[in-house]
Amino acid sequence: MNPTISMIMFSSLATGTIITMTSYHWLLAWIGLEINTLSIIPIISTTHHPRSTEAATKYFLTQAAASALILFSSMVNAWETGTWDITQLSSMPSHVLLTAALAMKLGLVPMHFWLPEVLQGSTLMTGLIITTWQKLAPMTLIYLTINSLSTTILLLMGLTST
Repeated sequence: MNPTISMIMFSSLATGTIITMTSYHWLLAWIGLEINTLSIIPIISTTHHPRSTEAATKYFLTQAAASALILFSSMVNAWETGTWDITQLSSMPSHVLLTAALAMKLGLVPMHFWLPEVLQGSTLMTGLIITTWQKLAPMTLIYLTINSLSTTILLLMGLTST
């Protein structure tokens, strides 16, 4: 990959994570997650091999579905509470949808089947980015909404993932 394009992709990756980590509005957090997803896709498919193309496609579809669930969860919460604030998550359907979406983004146990397949089609450096850097933004959203989410379910998913 061209060094200039590579620098743009990695800076977009950092920018998307920082936007999500510093936002208190659901729409801005969602935009950061989407920037993050769209910047890792070319990095996954740098090697021109069918496995990397398949990995990039699986990653995109899974992350897009999880982002849609996050957006839908925030819309349900905004409908019931009248606010788009991340820390004001009070609707029970929003809790369930957000937990499922963040579990999908993180690759936790009920929705983890995409992660090994994506890692198999990626290079080692890309796999390290996917398993570390890409988890920072969803973990920040968990941290911001931990008072509303079920800690028992999150701990159970985390323990069964290990």
